[in-house]
Amino acid sequence: MSRIPAQKHDLLVVDNLKKYFPVRSGLLQKVTAWVKAVDGVSFSIRAGETFGLVGESGCGKTTVSRTILRLQEATAGNVTFNGEDVFSVGRNGMKALRRNMQIIFQDPYSSLDPRMPVGAIIAEGLEIHGIGNKAERGEIVQEMLAKVGLNPYHAQRYPHEFSGGQRQRIGIARALALQPQFIICDEPVSALDVSIQSQVLNLLRKLQAEYGLTYLFVAHNLSVVEHISDRVGVMYLGKMAEIADREDLFSNPLHPYTQALMSAIPVPDPKRTRQRIVLKGEIPSPLNPPTGCRFHTRCPIATDICSAQEPAFEEKLPDHWVACHLVERSQTKFSLTGETH
Repeated sequence: MSRIPAQKHDLLVVDNLKKYFPVRSGLLQKVTAWVKAVDGVSFSIRAGETFGLVGESGCGKTTVSRTILRLQEATAGNVTFNGEDVFSVGRNGMKALRRNMQIIFQDPYSSLDPRMPVGAIIAEGLEIHGIGNKAERGEIVQEMLAKVGLNPYHAQRYPHEFSGGQRQRIGIARALALQPQFIICDEPVSALDVSIQSQVLNLLRKLQAEYGLTYLFVAHNLSVVEHISDRVGVMYLGKMAEIADREDLFSNPLHPYTQALMSAIPVPDPKRTRQRIVLKGEIPSPLNPPTGCRFHTRCPIATDICSAQEPAFEEKLPDHWVACHLVERSQTKFSLTGETH
């Protein structure tokens, strides 16, 4: 499989990442099969950009993000952060790396310890890394609360006293307290109301401009990804289907699966309609994924080669990578009707 070559300005490089979960059965709980949650994913994130990662629920987006941080150990592959191999460093080295790699979790209700006041939650990372004394950590907590739009007295309150949007702001403050270079945003607005979503997204963009942050933004809402991302990767059943600049991907999606996703985005004009591409069937199980192209069981234009041979992940247009047998190099347009330009 072709891989995206690393560039000098890449902050994070993910190379052929795999994460399999064992399926155990029988009296002795022997491993009888493997769930291939992530199976050979490669991409890079450039310093200062927001890389959006989208796909249907269960495609492996969250598993990718957690494996990058070694919250789950990878089955195979490599992750390089700032030129350092994340998977080969020891415990102390990983602790140093995690100061520059933080995560904002999806659920603002379960990601905060209900027994700790907000100030202690934000200061916990500072204490673990030995940053400042108690008074200095208190000042950093107050600064972070102000940055995310909360008041200083909120440091004494507990998570249950806040709304969902406020809790997610606390999660952002916790990630920001260590002044990291890279933050994984794991569907940070999916549990929030639409009006609150825009506030959190605008806050993330403001903090990125102020601190020069780099984001991996995981989401299934394409409108949110279009709003915040610089480049976008599309995943399907543990594989990367397409990577391109935001404008290129939304104006000219090349992979049939990406086209189907784009057709589902609502048009904010009652007088305009968009032709929906309705995919048939259910997503196959990662326990027993299809041979060849993972998408061929639902693809309306699949041919014999699609089920027999896995497509290479290739650069079909400048900085536009696609894994599809039916998309040719230098092809400027592709549609599910089979028309090419």
